[in-house]
Amino acid sequence: MSLRVTFLGTSGAVPTTQRNPSAIYCQREGEGFLFDCAEGTQRQMMRFGTGFGIDHLFVTHTHGDHVLGIPGLMQTMDFNDREDALAIHCPAGERRVVEGLLRATGNRPSFPVRVHEVTPGDVALDRDEYEIRVFDVEHRTNAVGYALVEDDRKGRFDREHAEELGVPVGPKFSKLHEGNPVELEDGTVVHPEQVVGDPRPGRRFVYTGDTEPVAATAEVAANADLLVHDATFAEDGRERAGETGHSTAKQAAELARRAGVKRLALTHISSRYANDVSAHEEEASEVFDGEVFVPDDGDTVEIPYPDGE
Repeated sequence: MSLRVTFLGTSGAVPTTQRNPSAIYCQREGEGFLFDCAEGTQRQMMRFGTGFGIDHLFVTHTHGDHVLGIPGLMQTMDFNDREDALAIHCPAGERRVVEGLLRATGNRPSFPVRVHEVTPGDVALDRDEYEIRVFDVEHRTNAVGYALVEDDRKGRFDREHAEELGVPVGPKFSKLHEGNPVELEDGTVVHPEQVVGDPRPGRRFVYTGDTEPVAATAEVAANADLLVHDATFAEDGRERAGETGHSTAKQAAELARRAGVKRLALTHISSRYANDVSAHEEEASEVFDGEVFVPDDGDTVEIPYPDGE
């Protein structure tokens, strides 16, 4: 089952000729999610082939470089005769701002749009196999981060051992894999733990939005397969990062190391580094042994299962 992240916008507060402001598209099997929606996001979605097939938009905060693309995207969806409902999730207290963006062109969209306020600790989206959790971040305004966390998967079924125990090929295999004991013709009972291995972890994708490095991120990102963290500045801008509620690449890497993250994507890059992000990658690599990179707009990352299957 695929889990894919496409970076639609990786710039900081303003766009550059190379980078659009914040937006990330995430596709899990047939479902699409959009995290933040800066100006120009709809064009990025067309340019990089994600399409507009999203049912949920997750807003980390309502600064312009994260939400000004909402009116245009809504209008384009309207022009495309969208009928399906869209849910927009935003921090508590920001519904009025989002509603204002929905009316920016004079009318609300013709398709249903529901705005949900969320607070840290909430589960914004609860599905059978995964959930999208809300966690606390620290910025200059009311802001949150989001984590897509999959449930553990069933352990591997040991077919060979099941046959050795006398379980006939067929429905009893499925019952055992579902966690139910089965009785054989001779009255012997075979229990699931005899033929099914330990549960296997699912995948975890974490997106901070704009934030200083905070403990809540490290907690939710524990052993994450991909952490996308604010890295607005290199170390030459550490003081400015603290003043503006952002992180440096090194700070993000230190947090990723503490959390045991597998891959770290540094994003929300200040325009002062528009032509050279080498300092970000070098400074982060000094403290983080996992894969670290500064994605370009349009880069796509596949997130495999931790056990490779």
